[in-house]
Amino acid sequence: MSVSRPNNLDAYWMPFSDNRYFKAHPRMLARAEGMSYYTPEGKEVLDGTAGLWCCNAGHGRVEIKEAIQKQAAILDYAPTFQLGHPIAFEAAARIAEMTPEGMDRIFFTNSGSESADTALKIALAYHKARGESSRVRLIGRERGYHGVGFGGMSVGGIGGNRKQFGALLPYVDHLPHTHGLAANLFAKGQPAEGAHLADALEALVALHGAETIAAVMVEPVAGSTGVLVPPVGYLERLRELCTRHGILLIFDEVITGFGRLGTPFGAERLGVTPDIMTMAKGLTNAAVPMGAVAVQNAVYDAVVDGAAAGIELFHGYTYSGHPLAAAAAIATLDLHRAEDLPGRARAIEPYWQEAAHSLRSLPNVIDIRDCGLIAGIELAPRAGKPGARATEVFRRCFDDGVLIRVTGDIIALSPPLIVERPHVDRLFGVLGEAIRAEAA
Repeated sequence: MSVSRPNNLDAYWMPFSDNRYFKAHPRMLARAEGMSYYTPEGKEVLDGTAGLWCCNAGHGRVEIKEAIQKQAAILDYAPTFQLGHPIAFEAAARIAEMTPEGMDRIFFTNSGSESADTALKIALAYHKARGESSRVRLIGRERGYHGVGFGGMSVGGIGGNRKQFGALLPYVDHLPHTHGLAANLFAKGQPAEGAHLADALEALVALHGAETIAAVMVEPVAGSTGVLVPPVGYLERLRELCTRHGILLIFDEVITGFGRLGTPFGAERLGVTPDIMTMAKGLTNAAVPMGAVAVQNAVYDAVVDGAAAGIELFHGYTYSGHPLAAAAAIATLDLHRAEDLPGRARAIEPYWQEAAHSLRSLPNVIDIRDCGLIAGIELAPRAGKPGARATEVFRRCFDDGVLIRVTGDIIALSPPLIVERPHVDRLFGVLGEAIRAEAA
């Protein structure tokens, strides 16, 4: 064996990171427990982001760890192409208990990105199975985020995620985003204005023809773009239009699922049921990578019953329904039920909301948005340096023992659902001081 190279940080090409800056000024996390991370030096860092929107039950949950260990000793891996293992079926059944009524068919993936691409492929397969092969167009939304696969990236609408990669999927169009209406600034919960923006789908139908459109994919609450909360009536209108024109409605619930909005999924909180729903992140509390797609039973039946004998959907992943991930999912869902994590989120939401909006008077704060246990604080950018102010706020907060997330000049917060009032006070206290410090 060759001697290991020194750990000089060079080997790891970090994702969505300023690699040059980080490797000159590393900020490292070594372990985690409850509401906090700890640096290699032992310094506590309060987690204001649930990792990357995913550790909803908090860190280091013994129940999840023991489930993974037990499963690894029984069955480390089994293929799921033309074979099965019991725990994958159990995990699917447990998810189906949480999804909206009539969404009882679960397809396993390994991430939100894979879930997005899977949902789009299922939508295309559905229309083809029903004899509507002309429905190949996919509609996303400006500022939408659906992962980094070519399908989700094409339907997504964040320019910075697309511009390096040239031409993406054909036959894609986008609805306008719902951000920026003056009447909605500093709204608490769902803003009042903007339901009419869903009518842009009618214009796309008129332009392309309903018979060419397969699906519309949106996030119930857009997270990674900076917390964009749907206006009252917007999703209801989108659902109505999709139904009228025979278009499948896909909700990307990778962030909003598993209690983040105080309900099992955003569909329940916002009162709109999609045809297809993607999920990941909170599904396993991020202990093992796993994603899933839930579909209306009628969608599954059309694809499966409409196919010739043999394989009905030519799609899947080596690790679909991985035994360790399935065990982690079951243990996580047990925690959600036993500790009523959505209920805990609902109970503390009013306190969370008031704490977020208490930052309104701070320098350069131009908007605050919230829904469930999510908050977005938008800062005025520095002249000629977009994103610089929020990045410095992020660094100050970390150095002062609080982890936040930034996207552009928007601070996004999404703590574990076990958060308590002292955590909220500390989070917004440290954040407020950092915003003041970057006033210039």
